[in-house]
Amino acid sequence: MSLSIYGIDLAKHSFSIHGEDATGKVLIHKTISRSKVLATFANIPPALIGIEACGASHYWARKLTKLGHTVKIMASKYVAPFRTGAKNDLNDAAAICVAVTRPSTRFVKIKSAEQQAILMLHRARDNWVHERTALLNQIRAIMAEFGIITPKGRHALQSMIPLVLEDADNQLPDLARAIIADCYEHLCCINQRISDQEHFFDMLISRSHNAKKIMKVAGIGPITATAIIASVGKGEQFDKGRDFAAWLGLVPTQYSTGGKPRLSLWCKSLVERRGLKRAIVALAAKNARIVWSLLYHDTEYAPMNN
Repeated sequence: MSLSIYGIDLAKHSFSIHGEDATGKVLIHKTISRSKVLATFANIPPALIGIEACGASHYWARKLTKLGHTVKIMASKYVAPFRTGAKNDLNDAAAICVAVTRPSTRFVKIKSAEQQAILMLHRARDNWVHERTALLNQIRAIMAEFGIITPKGRHALQSMIPLVLEDADNQLPDLARAIIADCYEHLCCINQRISDQEHFFDMLISRSHNAKKIMKVAGIGPITATAIIASVGKGEQFDKGRDFAAWLGLVPTQYSTGGKPRLSLWCKSLVERRGLKRAIVALAAKNARIVWSLLYHDTEYAPMNN
């Protein structure tokens, strides 16, 4: 390899850097401040730079790529085997420098700022959904303490709360009624925030041909589609659909027949043979492979006729 190789251990304020030339001669082995990173690499000829995946790794990968360098992001599990000596930032940088050249190391595709923003939208929505669930459980528990049993399901509970607040005969203490009213007001605000964010998903879908394409697969809606596009782009980092399914954590046993069975019949048979939960995982894995194929090969989804 003719390029010089560098490993950077990222941090908030100080970055440790280890660099070697093509012969293995150490070019740099020191810690510098955050403000000097770009200036340092601006004066270095195009090189191969390894970065351990972390919160700021995509940002720095984009910045260093603009300087003409080839940047690769890897998970920490690929770095640990090459660390020698005590665990410290400089030794980590040296280990990254070694790991980035190994053919067995799997790299993370660098995300654009737009992809990161979409994933931020997903995380924000998840936080609001979790808060809403906790708030509903709290309201349900408060009512139960005063003998008011609520129905199952979010929508049924939300519809019942105003009726409970307006019922003067349920012997609910004024203080408890006020607390429930405050909780309900906050619940309405959370619902509005989630609704606003879901409008963003619709807007993103309208601008993305790939997202529209994979939404044709049964079971994939705007939230799943935008999450996939933001996370993997066109799926070029995977060699085949099974790799993508494994990356998602879906590793079911493969089932197939000589013909082309209908999806609904395939699912029904799978549920009968393996149970509902395994069938859900298998279907998710099947969809993941279909999605990868659509993105990677830039094809259109052709569902089987029912």
